[in-house]
Amino acid sequence: MHSAFAQPLAPVLHTEGGVATLTLNRPAQRNRLENADLKALLAHFEAINRDPTVRVLVLTANTAGQPKPVFCAGYDIGGFDEPGHGSSFFEEIPDALAALRPVTICALNGSVYGGATDVVLACDLRIGLQGIEWRMPATALGLHYYPSGLRRYVSRFGLAGAKRAFLTARPFPARQLDALGLFEALAGPEDWAPTLQALVDDVLALAPLAVEATKQSLRDIEAGVADEASLRAREHMTSQSADFAEGRAAFAQRRKPVFAGR
Repeated sequence: MHSAFAQPLAPVLHTEGGVATLTLNRPAQRNRLENADLKALLAHFEAINRDPTVRVLVLTANTAGQPKPVFCAGYDIGGFDEPGHGSSFFEEIPDALAALRPVTICALNGSVYGGATDVVLACDLRIGLQGIEWRMPATALGLHYYPSGLRRYVSRFGLAGAKRAFLTARPFPARQLDALGLFEALAGPEDWAPTLQALVDDVLALAPLAVEATKQSLRDIEAGVADEASLRAREHMTSQSADFAEGRAAFAQRRKPVFAGR
């Protein structure tokens, strides 16, 4: 006999006020990612991208009942043995997250390990909980990491930091991650909620059209696929927008702008 309460839950999506909150939800298993979770995440990403009202995605985790908070223990290595899965399938998750239309914020409210570290790096912005650790054990398990993950590590950590992560498998404490510029803020439990809300509010206060176009251009530049014509077209589109007219008027009148996303 199985109790419904004993069954681990897939990632949970909640949307309100332009913000989608996606919560990893296997706290008893330290929020490890199984193949079913990966499929659920891809479905949630697709739903978020289709919803034009969503401007910010917050990725976080349920850490209730854990002795020490763990955001995610990484990919369940047993999943490598399932046909059609493994590292090539896992790679789809951070790649899809990085490509999302809204601004993505990782609310890293616990330690993070393995492939889940790349999921964190795939977000646009991050805040971290004081006292957490970060570890990439791929080479300790005998694995060469997949290409897009290596590129993200070098991009976010720098080459020296990426070498430390992969060539020693030693953990990074939160303060060292902060020194690498990984976080917008490090916060304790008592100021976690207001710190996260302040970052979300700052993003929501920006002009939606300009944010979306600028994020796309930054992604193109990072991937080495940007061309001058596309960047200029986005610049021209926003310069002719109602949002830019409103932004200029609000600046002249010393008031907060009210953007309409057009």
